[in-house]
Formats: sequence, structure tokens, C-alpha cells
Amino acid sequence: MDRAAFLKHLAWAAAVPTVLSACGRSRSRPAPDAVASDTLDVHSLRDDFSPLEKSKEAWKSVLAPDVYRILFEAGTEPRRSSPLLTETRTGTYICTGCRLPLFSSKTKYKSGTGWPSFWAPLKERVETMKDMKLGYPRTEYHCVRCGGHQGHIFKDGPKPTGLRYCNNGLALSFVPKDEELPPLRT
Repeated sequence: MDRAAFLKHLAWAAAVPTVLSACGRSRSRPAPDAVASDTLDVHSLRDDFSPLEKSKEAWKSVLAPDVYRILFEAGTEPRRSSPLLTETRTGTYICTGCRLPLFSSKTKYKSGTGWPSFWAPLKERVETMKDMKLGYPRTEYHCVRCGGHQGHIFKDGPKPTGLRYCNNGLALSFVPKDEELPPLRT
């Protein structure tokens, strides 16, 4: 990260509300400015938001090692490595872990950062927590169902929210609008 980007993130971090200061997963902090599912196509809808509790061994048995590292060890894929960067079709982005729809293609945009970016998730699909791994506070977000790490939220996105949900491409799978959503993982 260059000095200008670091200072920008540091300035943003000073404005992070103290409500995000608790560590760990919390069911009480939905992501800000989520998109109501009634404004999107039916393809994006799923009703099951109940937490999915699986052991590390169970997740390792169904996920590729690099996907497991990102989702359950908060890893990051190399910049510009995701094929989702060039995905422009209409559809739904689902959690690679549990397959819960998280984003509509209607909220995806080109951020120029090297990771798939969205200006809002589907309502009640992600939750946030404070991340201090780089020495300054950032807002990390996770799938509400399986807890899989998706990425971080920054305040440099487009209108209407002004937010950028910077997502790891390996943490998402894309399902085109004309294809059926796969069943949720249990």
C-alpha cells in the first residue's frame, strides 16, 4: 500500500463508529446501506439466514484449500487474479462456502482496485466486525450464514451508498440470471 492510500485509510479509520469496536462475529451488526431484496429480481432471494455451524474439518472437506484460507482464515487472493473482475452478466454473486446470495450484479462496479467491488450487499446477508490486522481499524465483512470472510468495506465507493465492498473473488461464485441458484450447503 502506498503512503497516500495508507493516509486515506487512516483518515477513514478515525471516522469508524465505536460500535464496530467489538471483536468477533456478531449477529447484531448488519452491514450499512444494504440493498432491500424487494428492489431486486427474484433470482437473488433466499429465505434461510440461520447460522450454519460446521467444523473446520467439514469445511476443509468441501472447499479448495485457497478458498478455505480466504473464507475461514481471512486470507486475501492476489490482486487482479479473480475472473469475476471481468464478469458483466446479470445475475447473483453467492458465498462460495454456503451458497447464500450476497450481492446482485446490479450493485457491482469497476473500482480499479483489483478485486470485485460492490456498492451494497443484499439486505441482511453480511455482518461486520473491526479488523486491526494492519495496525489500523478496518471494517471486515462476513457471510451472515456461514461466517466466511468476504472482504472489507471502504468509504470510497460510488453513489448511492458511497461504500465499496471490496470482495475476494474466490469467496464468491457467480450465477447468471438464467441459471438456477444451487442449493444452500448444509
